[in-house]
Amino acid sequence: LPGIALQSDPIRLMSTPKLKLRASAGAAQAAATSFSSNDEAFTWAKKDNRRLLHVVYRVGDIDKTIKFYTECLGMKLLRKRDIPEEKYTNAFLGYGPEETNFAIELTYNYGVDSYDVGAGFGHFGIATDDVAKTVELIRAKGGKVTREPGPVKGGKTVIAFIEDPDGYKFEILERPGTPEPLCQVMLRVGDLDRAISFYEKACGMKLLRKRDNPEYKYTVAMMGYGPEDQNAVLELTYNYGVTEYDKGNAYAQIAIGTDDVYKTAEVVKLSRGKVVREAGPLPGLGTKITAILDPDGWKSVFVDNIDFAKELE
Repeated sequence: LPGIALQSDPIRLMSTPKLKLRASAGAAQAAATSFSSNDEAFTWAKKDNRRLLHVVYRVGDIDKTIKFYTECLGMKLLRKRDIPEEKYTNAFLGYGPEETNFAIELTYNYGVDSYDVGAGFGHFGIATDDVAKTVELIRAKGGKVTREPGPVKGGKTVIAFIEDPDGYKFEILERPGTPEPLCQVMLRVGDLDRAISFYEKACGMKLLRKRDNPEYKYTVAMMGYGPEDQNAVLELTYNYGVTEYDKGNAYAQIAIGTDDVYKTAEVVKLSRGKVVREAGPLPGLGTKITAILDPDGWKSVFVDNIDFAKELE
């Protein structure tokens, strides 16, 4: 999504009569979507037509990153747009069309050539038929391999880790024949049960699996809207005894599709979540969104499905 919350200033609506009308109509719509109970709200969220659309983060040299992702990771450049009046450029990359596949949205803010990735962001996951072969290609193209191919700690899946030009880590996983190669976003949380409960209730996700690794002192939970081998998922990691992380200023948010941003915002509030942008249309674009924070401060933006489809036309 174009620059949502990537600028430091909040989005301000200009006080024209037309926008006032739209805002009041939005307020009326929001008021009309009340649920009769929390259970009804959480049930609605689980039935809502949702999927992970894209993950948004900032880079210091967008052309260098596009070259690395297309040549080393085999992604396609899906679309690119420059917004000179707002002083930023977006590029969308992935392994399939945005209508059906999870994608990456890179943001380059004019004149900013580096960011702090922080300790809270973990990695992005890419599923491939052959990890060793993929890693050799990345190495041959000058990519940085930070963990050689081999079984995951406490498991059997063959993985490797590489780093992109901005220091974002990618886990390369062996998963032959997957329809969704861009398969996970890993974030670290300070209280795993609290985070699972939030994503189940506020975001309508399913807990797909949970694995504790006492030997290595961490627990992971996979959250998502469909089976892990078919869909992109959110991987939450809890490291024993660590309750908070420095988030840096590089990673931004995940965008999630919904049939109703107004109801979504209401469900988040009933889950005691924080809505940081009330539901409504984006100025100039008209796409309806709402933005929220989870208990650890990680951001998600819910986007109206019909409006998103129009954006892709």
